Amino acid sequence: MSGKTEKEKMLTGELYHAGDDELTTERMRARKLTRLLNLSKETEDHHRLQTLRQLFGAVGEDVFIEPPFYCDYGYNIQVGDGFFANFDCVFLDVCSIHIGNRVLLGPNVHLYTATHPLERHVRAQGLEYGKPISIGDDVWIGGQTVINPGVTIGDNVVIGSGAVVTRDLPSNVFAAGNPAHIIKAID
Repeated sequence: MSGKTEKEKMLTGELYHAGDDELTTERMRARKLTRLLNLSKETEDHHRLQTLRQLFGAVGEDVFIEPPFYCDYGYNIQVGDGFFANFDCVFLDVCSIHIGNRVLLGPNVHLYTATHPLERHVRAQGLEYGKPISIGDDVWIGGQTVINPGVTIGDNVVIGSGAVVTRDLPSNVFAAGNPAHIIKAID
């Protein structure tokens, strides 16, 4: 027995039970805050920013998320200055999601840190785990892109719409496709 709580296991990328009481309570808190964000009026930018500051682990300046937006916990998300996310973005943040400055997300971009074991007998026990995602500065991610668990994206990267990013991307590239691959270097 490790002696760790299920939350501690989750945050360090170990197998954990998501149905744990503490984690369930924390997900319900995130659901409440995302509901408040998603039901806010289009004129309530200040209210939206206050809600994001309660929900996320860190929020830079000049941050805007176009509702609806969904996440698991919120406190594992850090966004830098000049962050923008268009409609219908989903962040499954069982592990850290770190997003740099001046990052733009098109509509329906999904960031998944959550994953499940390949072995069915382990999945059948209700165990899951996560891997962090890191996105550098000056990144533009096209609509309907999926970033999979454990991916690191460098600075000055553009990802074409509909991409499925399964591997790290270095700085200064344009990538697209499923699975995403580097199309060319960019300045």
